Amino acid sequence: MRQFALPHQTEILPVLSPAHPLWLVGFRPFFALACLAGLSLPIAWILIFKGVLPAPAQHFSPVQWHAHEMFFGFGWAVLGGFLLTSTKNWVGVRGYHGSTLMFLAAAWVIERIGMSFGGGWPLPLFLLSNNLFLCSIVVLLLATLIRNRDKDSYRRDNVFFLIVLPLFWVAKTLLLSPEHFNLGWSMTLGIFRVAFLVMLERTLGQFMRGAFQVDILRQPALDLAIKVLAIVLVFTALLPAALAHGLELVLAALLLGRFVFWHPLKGFRRIDIGIMYLGYLAIVAQLLIDALPPPGATGWVGTVGVHVFTFGAMGLVIPAMIIRIANGHTGRKVVFGKLEKTVLWIMIAAFFLRLVGPQLIPGAYLRWLDLAAACWFAAFGLLAWRYIPQLAQPRIDGREH
Repeated sequence: MRQFALPHQTEILPVLSPAHPLWLVGFRPFFALACLAGLSLPIAWILIFKGVLPAPAQHFSPVQWHAHEMFFGFGWAVLGGFLLTSTKNWVGVRGYHGSTLMFLAAAWVIERIGMSFGGGWPLPLFLLSNNLFLCSIVVLLLATLIRNRDKDSYRRDNVFFLIVLPLFWVAKTLLLSPEHFNLGWSMTLGIFRVAFLVMLERTLGQFMRGAFQVDILRQPALDLAIKVLAIVLVFTALLPAALAHGLELVLAALLLGRFVFWHPLKGFRRIDIGIMYLGYLAIVAQLLIDALPPPGATGWVGTVGVHVFTFGAMGLVIPAMIIRIANGHTGRKVVFGKLEKTVLWIMIAAFFLRLVGPQLIPGAYLRWLDLAAACWFAAFGLLAWRYIPQLAQPRIDGREH
């Protein structure tokens, strides 16, 4: 009999046991942490931004704290869970589980504690807390891809992960440097953009084939050009402005041209697929906003470029990703019911509240931020309520993992 075949065994195993279902596969602990981060970090930032809560006493600014926590706290909880789960499937191995996942989750939590309360820690201790998670998970992911490269079903495409994963540490270090913050966040956004483009390429074809029995355009030369350009644009802040903006316009044009052949009218018929298309278009919008002059005499209200990506690509795609993986990889049907669709609509509302609202009524800027943060709290609160218990239970189909 398989160890986790019987549901009642979950009650016997303590959550701190490496054999507990929570530690079976990477998406389980890290999607749970992502839900908790998604509901709490935007609210915490708004309270800090408005002076209700004190900013973390650190050598870096509150804005650096916010950018770091959303990218390397929330973002890497999602990306880590996705890659720990996907890489094992790509190369056909068991994947990291048990004590290894417990160590990674603990390192992620320690980093959050250090970022918020470690200002007075000795520098070596803070640096250890700040780098342990990212360095460990990147090494483990690279080891999986390199060691099993001959069995990799995405061998050519995964070269891009071999390139960008180590760059995350460079971007993280620069992001927390007072002198290099702009370079750091620009690199971080660029690396996440590469990851999202690769993920959308691989998944949308499956979703459209399953839902509508159609194939989206996959032209190897075009797909390669898109990914190579995306890699180059990781270093946007280091390029001459004219060259960087020109390359951004080229990438946006290639993405839009490919999008036309991805059957968007069919995709938008279902919110669970349509929201992935919106995330794709948010990447295009971020490139255009960065490359083109701002509108009018006053320009954009707020940091529109970066938030089009964080609220659009990340905020829209990630909840749908969590729902699909949390259901499919626990033996359940991938169904978007009323709660799941409500979550997606709330995140769409958050996008418009954060980015469109301030352009229409700039005087209510803080109120728009409040409402957008409240949407994140509501959406990820619903996901946490529905899926964290599910992530801590055995698969319902009797399979071990």
